[in-house]
Amino acid sequence: MLSRRTFLGSALAMASSPVAAASLARLPELVEQTSAATMPPLEPPTGRPYRPVVTLNGWTLPWRMNAGVKEFHLVAEPVVREMAPGMKAHLWGYNGQSPGPTIEVVEGDRVRIFVTNRLPEHTSIHWHGQRLPNGMDGVSGLTQKAIPPGKTYVYEFAARRPGTFMYHPHADEMTQMAMGMMGGWVTHPKGRHPLIEEVDRDFIFLLNAYDIDPGSYTPRISTMTEFNLWSWNSRVFPGIDTLNVRQGDRVRIRIGNLTMTNHPIHLHGHEFVVTGTDGGPVPPAARWPEVSADIAVGQMRQIEFIADEEGDWAFHCHKSHHTMNAMGHDLPTMIGVDHREVAKKIARLVPDYMVMGERGMADMAEMSMPLPDNTLPMMGGKGPFGSLEMGGMFSVVKVRRDQRPGDYTDPGWYRHPPGTVAYEWTGAQVEPQRAAPPPEGAAGKPDISMQVRKPASRHPH
Repeated sequence: MLSRRTFLGSALAMASSPVAAASLARLPELVEQTSAATMPPLEPPTGRPYRPVVTLNGWTLPWRMNAGVKEFHLVAEPVVREMAPGMKAHLWGYNGQSPGPTIEVVEGDRVRIFVTNRLPEHTSIHWHGQRLPNGMDGVSGLTQKAIPPGKTYVYEFAARRPGTFMYHPHADEMTQMAMGMMGGWVTHPKGRHPLIEEVDRDFIFLLNAYDIDPGSYTPRISTMTEFNLWSWNSRVFPGIDTLNVRQGDRVRIRIGNLTMTNHPIHLHGHEFVVTGTDGGPVPPAARWPEVSADIAVGQMRQIEFIADEEGDWAFHCHKSHHTMNAMGHDLPTMIGVDHREVAKKIARLVPDYMVMGERGMADMAEMSMPLPDNTLPMMGGKGPFGSLEMGGMFSVVKVRRDQRPGDYTDPGWYRHPPGTVAYEWTGAQVEPQRAAPPPEGAAGKPDISMQVRKPASRHPH
């Protein structure tokens, strides 16, 4: 695990140390991170200044300056990722984590990325959305030879345009992306940009999904659609950190989708606009207010809003089964089925048997049902008023008037002012109006019969 102090110390040491001629052939220092917590933003110690992003449940990769070039070192390797407390997955990633660290540069920077392969098979890295020389695009077999196990390749290009991008393999990508190999990339504008506004908080995360059998650790790599763990940065609720902001802040959230389906990402309590894609910033005339943005496969979307409503606001994918963990796909609907008699008989053989689903699925969030080792409950989140009945792609944007500028710590649950929480009605219930019954002896409804005539064929057999 890399602490905050050693993390920044390593970054400063790499960035400020003089580079001798002999060191030109030396790899940049390898920095790894194993904590699943959201790391503080990495303020740029060298180069052009910018407001750094915060990677949700992740971190930013430090660099060193070498003769005016920003040098990074990515290591593709097997990793263990805690998806939420109580469950760990054996994945592939970069520098100790899946997804890998976010890379942050400034428009116009010359960047050099050393990529070391510690996987059991060859790999490559595609710099998704970047303008760069064809031979640096990272498609094995097309633009380069694949990186063999144990070897290090170098990518070098200029960050030509600002925006939000991704990186991922283009070598056996169905396996490698299904195992968690991906990361974010942010190119900040080099100065004031006519289409990019300055913000107070800037977050980034990637959407990814896994199919991990209950009780196991390694994803099924051949799954195409039936995933059971829908995650943000390889974390599922309640393991996803909250997004903590100050009331009145202008907030930017950058979201990339590397799953196999689209995700309508929905924010409660605020309207936002889509200000950018992986194609670049969106002109103001092309923006419109939204509360949900659909992010298709392989897309980045950058949303912005003013956090002017104090409270704890849900932020989630609006596909309901994407906010559940370890979700089965062949469960029968048991709503309305009376289990009582058969449950008594089963309980004689299986004393811990529980009736599930006859009133809906919410009961499952309240049960203490035994689970296989390394398995999460479908709906395990707890809130200030009880079970949240959520998992998967769900978090909370916490807006507080007393949150200090630049403070990303969790302020705890919102304290609602008196009279602002929904409450139980204890007064009289109003009976609904119903149509009067027909008078006695009135004729019933006439019988209606329908005859169907099938047209004769013009071409008899």
